[in-house]
Amino acid sequence: MKASADDVARYRANLQGEVDSIALYSALAEAEANPKIAEVYRRLAAVEQTHAEFWQRQLHSAGADYASLRPGFRAQVLAWLARRFSAATMLPAVAVSEARDQAVYKDQPEAIAAGLPTDEQSHARVIGAAMAGTGGLAGSEIAKLEGRHRAGAGNALRAAVLGANDGLVSNTSLVMGVAGASAAEQTILLAGLAGLIAGACSMAMGEWLSVNSARELAQRQIAMERSELAQFPEQERQELVLIYQAKGLTEEEAKSVADRLLADDGAAVDTLAREELGIDPKELGGSAWVAGASSFFLFALGAIFPVAPFFFLTGTAAMVAALASSGGALILIGIGTSLFTGRGVMFSALRQLLIGYAAAAITYGVGALVGVSLQ
Repeated sequence: MKASADDVARYRANLQGEVDSIALYSALAEAEANPKIAEVYRRLAAVEQTHAEFWQRQLHSAGADYASLRPGFRAQVLAWLARRFSAATMLPAVAVSEARDQAVYKDQPEAIAAGLPTDEQSHARVIGAAMAGTGGLAGSEIAKLEGRHRAGAGNALRAAVLGANDGLVSNTSLVMGVAGASAAEQTILLAGLAGLIAGACSMAMGEWLSVNSARELAQRQIAMERSELAQFPEQERQELVLIYQAKGLTEEEAKSVADRLLADDGAAVDTLAREELGIDPKELGGSAWVAGASSFFLFALGAIFPVAPFFFLTGTAAMVAALASSGGALILIGIGTSLFTGRGVMFSALRQLLIGYAAAAITYGVGALVGVSLQ
């Protein structure tokens, strides 16, 4: 049966997705400092390469061209960010790509027949292959990789985009609301600066309290675990045995591991904290001061865009410049969010722009009504 034009378009879109994934996993392998985890990324890239070759064959059979396909904008940006910062920084975006590929392939008969959905659903097969080979991954390295995938949702880069967005949208709305009340430029500037400082301080304090509270809770839980280990060593030993049995060890192997850990109280507490409480004793959520300072800076960075024009301009020119600079920043933030949502760049940018301008229009209208009533 000859492929239709829709089939050819679908094949080409699938191939583009695989080309993007190859580029991204290759970049992760280059950026990863741990050679064993880098090996996993290379194997993931190899899996995606086989998928790309499958879609190339489909296109070749349909008489369609595919030689000019290159990594898309999103993949190139993510690859650059991975090399610039770290492989771990991009893991949330990788998770989005994997979920998207699963959704794309689950209803495509060619993909199902070739087993592509199964590959996309579980890259654990690649990790298993790495374990079986010489120089492959140790169990602890796999746990490290899996933990980083789970923790990726709180990724710092995504938090940076969202933090800047909070400052931008809230202060743009504030400035437009004051402008709507027909206030003088000096009043608008003062209100914008006050909103920037107040909002940034509030965000910083909130983040500091959140992280510090989480650290204190984790420290208290670890202290309780250490106390229980001292008072009820046999019960804690049984917990360790069950933990390692659940990981696939035999009862004898699990007992041996538990006994070795219990010989070192620190190792036993560390293991129980990680496995039973889900806490990394070495990190405890990071530094509250760094989190607070980052929140302050990111909020202020976004909030300065609608304020800056009022330093240099007056009247309508200042208003237009404020809206333009805020709109440009909203578009950039929309592009940033597309890296993590998997949505199209244009869609994300326009959506962000419309939401930001809608909020500004509402507050401008409220400001105008209040201004009229006060007059």
